[in-house]
Amino acid sequence: MLVFEIKDIQETLDYVFKQEALLYQALTHRSFSQTQESTTAPNNERLEFLGDAVLGLVISESVVAIFPTYTEGELSKLKAGLISRTTLANAAGRLRLGQWLRLGRGEEVSSGREKHSLLANALEALIGAVYLDSGLEAARTFIGRVLAIEFSGLRDSPEMTVGGDWKSRLQEWMHKHDGTSPRYRLVQESGPDHQKVFSVIVEICGHVMGQGKGHTKKEAEQCAAEQAFAQVSQHGSDTIRHSHE
Repeated sequence: MLVFEIKDIQETLDYVFKQEALLYQALTHRSFSQTQESTTAPNNERLEFLGDAVLGLVISESVVAIFPTYTEGELSKLKAGLISRTTLANAAGRLRLGQWLRLGRGEEVSSGREKHSLLANALEALIGAVYLDSGLEAARTFIGRVLAIEFSGLRDSPEMTVGGDWKSRLQEWMHKHDGTSPRYRLVQESGPDHQKVFSVIVEICGHVMGQGKGHTKKEAEQCAAEQAFAQVSQHGSDTIRHSHE
């Protein structure tokens, strides 16, 4: 990651770090640190640990406020969905964090920039970095922004597992508003057999509404469905009407 990219990253995150070293650290995987001359080169694991705790607090606050009549068990289920690896990796994908991760050679050649675990960990590390840089309120605002789609879906369909089955959520939305079903199509396979990457698009009324990649077809379809759901749920019937034209 080059110094001049700092501005691009901060614009995407919609947050300007007072301590830029925290941003570098949040995007540094252990594999990169191990390639440096100094054995104490910082990686993002400590920030990830902190960010996980901050995220848990903020999400707990949010679900308690949004659902005042829910039981502890129901709140725990909602929280688990919002802090899951899948949810965080999807949010990190929307921020395009993968392209900015500092990785060692091994992770680089094994598609580390697309791994859900690395993406989710990096997002937690960024949350921890924002917390150290500006405090809890800034971290709360940052979390609300990067998980805005998930919070919107939570309010609309709290009975569905957040961040889980985006295909079901998109199917349900389409049947309710248009009476049609989305169509998924595999457009590319790449990589060796032990590390395949699948590229999938989802079409609505013949128009591409989302695309996704994953190490399984199911994972790629879920990513594509999430992107499509974000479009149709945000723009509503206008999106479907234009796709018919």
